[in-house]
Amino acid sequence: MSIIIAPSILAADFANIERDVDMINKSYADWFHIDIMDGVFVPNISFGMPVLKAIQKHAKKPLDVHLMIIDPDRYVETFSDLGAEILTIHFEACNNLHRSLQKIKSCGMKAGVALNPHTPVEFLNSIIQDIDLVCLMSVNPGFGGQSFIENTYKKVEELKMLIQKKGLNCLIEIDGGVSDQNAAKLITSGVDVLVAGSYVFKAIDPQSNIKFLKQIQL
Repeated sequence: MSIIIAPSILAADFANIERDVDMINKSYADWFHIDIMDGVFVPNISFGMPVLKAIQKHAKKPLDVHLMIIDPDRYVETFSDLGAEILTIHFEACNNLHRSLQKIKSCGMKAGVALNPHTPVEFLNSIIQDIDLVCLMSVNPGFGGQSFIENTYKKVEELKMLIQKKGLNCLIEIDGGVSDQNAAKLITSGVDVLVAGSYVFKAIDPQSNIKFLKQIQL
C-alpha cells in the first residue's frame, strides 16, 4: 500500500484557510488531518465545530479528525455530522475505550486511538482488534513545530509486530515532527500514515514537500 500523507491543518494559515484547503485538494496528499484541542487534555486550544464545518465545505479528501479532548464521547455524533471519516480519540482520555470505539463505528466512521509518547504500545494488546488506526504521538501533544521524539521508531516496530501477530489491518499513523529527515525511516519501521504540519505549511513550496513524502522509495 502506498504511504498516506495527511497534512495537519493546525499549521495552516487560518486567515487563508480556504486557500490552504484548496492547496491540499490539488496536492499529492491523501487526507486532511485536523486536531481538535480543548485546553484541558492538552495545554492549547485549536478550533471547534464552526472551523471544521468551513474546512469540510471545501475539502475534497477524507477528514482525519484527531480529538485531544477530555470525555470525547460527548461529541462523536457531532463530528460524524461534520463529515469526519476517521475519528481518533486518546487512550489517556477514555474511561471505557471499547465503548467509545463502538460508538464511533456505530456512527459510520473509522475508529482511531492515539497514544501519548509515554504510553506503552502494550496497553492496546486487548483492544487492538477493534481499532482501525493507531496514532502514535511523536511529540508531546498540544503544539506544532516540536522536535521529533526518537523513541518513536521503537514504538512503531512494537505496534507493527502486535498488528501482524494478530493478523489485523490496523493502520499506524505518526503525528509530530515529521519531515524529510525521518520520513523514510518511519516508513521502513512500519508506518502507514504520515501527519505533517510545519514541514508542509511552513515550506516555500508546500505541494513539493507533500510530493516528496508521497514518493519516498524504500
